[in-house]
Order: sequence, then C-alpha cells, then structure tokens
Amino acid sequence: MKKLFLFFLFITAMRTRAQTNLLVLEKNGNNVTTYSTGMNIRMETIYHQWFDGAITAMRNDSIFVDGFPFHYKEIEALRKERKIHSKTTGALLMIAGGGVLLLGAVNGLYRGDKTSTWFTATSYITAGALLGGGYLLTKGHYREYRLGKKYTLQYIPLGK
Repeated sequence: MKKLFLFFLFITAMRTRAQTNLLVLEKNGNNVTTYSTGMNIRMETIYHQWFDGAITAMRNDSIFVDGFPFHYKEIEALRKERKIHSKTTGALLMIAGGGVLLLGAVNGLYRGDKTSTWFTATSYITAGALLGGGYLLTKGHYREYRLGKKYTLQYIPLGK
C-alpha cells in the first residue's frame, strides 16, 4: 500500500507545474498588478479593439485570452475594475440626491409654502453633491492604464 501511495505521489508531482508565466504591469518600475493563467483581463490592442476574458494560457511571449493569442507587445492599454461596486453605489447616491429635492418639494406643498421657499442653500448643496458624486462613481468604475511613459508591461517566463 505504501509503495502504491508513493508511486501515485511521484506521478502526480511529475505532471503538475508549480509556476506559470507572469505578465506584470509596472508604473515607473514598481509593480501595479500581476496577471497569470486563470485571471480575468480587459485589454485594448494596438489595433484599437477591446478584449475581455480569462487568460487561458501564457507561452512564448503570448497571452491567450479565451483561446485567442496575443503577443504581449500588442497590448496598448489595460483596464482594471475598482474594488467597490461603484455603479450600484453611484446610482443609489443619485437616487438619494433626487430624493432630497423631491422631499423638499413635497414638504413645501404639504405646508402650503411659496415655491421660492421650498429649497434652501443647504438642500441645493446636498442634492448637488449627491447627484455629482453618484455620476462620477458610475462613470469611473474602472481604472485605465495606458502603456507608454508611465506604465510598462513585462512578460516573465517562469514555466516551460
């Protein structure tokens, strides 16, 4: 039984790989993010086409995104999603900003005030900040890294 177990471990160790190739995005020589096989990537090629998918393989300076090969020097820009759910949060902030304005109007109608007194400077500032912040969050839900002066892409072959 021990011999069979050792044989199984020996065969398993021969078939597995400990390391795969890496694609490293650097800013002024410092590591920003690292991509390896199995990770999702969103990239723009030098042909101005955006591709989004999982990295299925990396070999011979090529990155295979969902089975389509790209040389790593064909990548012009990378996009990375932000950690927070900015689209949902931004939409909720814009709804809250609209709610502040709606609540001021409903309260003014209910009390029978003149329309010029429904809103104060504070309610305009609050609603504007919520609407503006929500809009910025919905539009800035990813970070884009353009390769060139600041950002560089390094291919590091570790595996076979």
